[in-house]
Amino acid sequence: MTTYLFDWGDTLMVDFPDIDGKMCDWANVEAVTGAEEVLAQLSKDAPIYLATGAVDSSEQDIKRAFQRVGLNQYITGVFCKENLGVTKESPDFFRVILQQLDIPASQVIMVGDSYAKDIKPALSLGITPVWFAPDNNQPPSQEVRTIRCLSELCTAT
Repeated sequence: MTTYLFDWGDTLMVDFPDIDGKMCDWANVEAVTGAEEVLAQLSKDAPIYLATGAVDSSEQDIKRAFQRVGLNQYITGVFCKENLGVTKESPDFFRVILQQLDIPASQVIMVGDSYAKDIKPALSLGITPVWFAPDNNQPPSQEVRTIRCLSELCTAT
């Protein structure tokens, strides 16, 4: 069975760069276009986890942000600095997630908007990466599936 890992900011929820503090406390929060429909579809057949580099937000803060946009019902669990003990910049970040999930990398798909933080480290461990690049950025490697909108996740590769 496939397990999905999703990045948080600018992959599932809009990360407004000029707003400080925890996203759950922002006056306005917003899901990325198509996020709810895609998560609803994928969660029918696969567990969905967040794999976020957020350092200011706890697991509960992240869940509160997802509740505010109605996405929490699709999320099986959250992996962040607080509960992993390592940051996303660490080479151990995805390795620890795989250990906690107790599944091989070949059964995991990582969806994220940062080539450096989401795609490259996932690829190095054998996790299948999907680069969410709505701005038409091109991956350095043609081996990486690139999507322009989240709904493309629900179509064949």
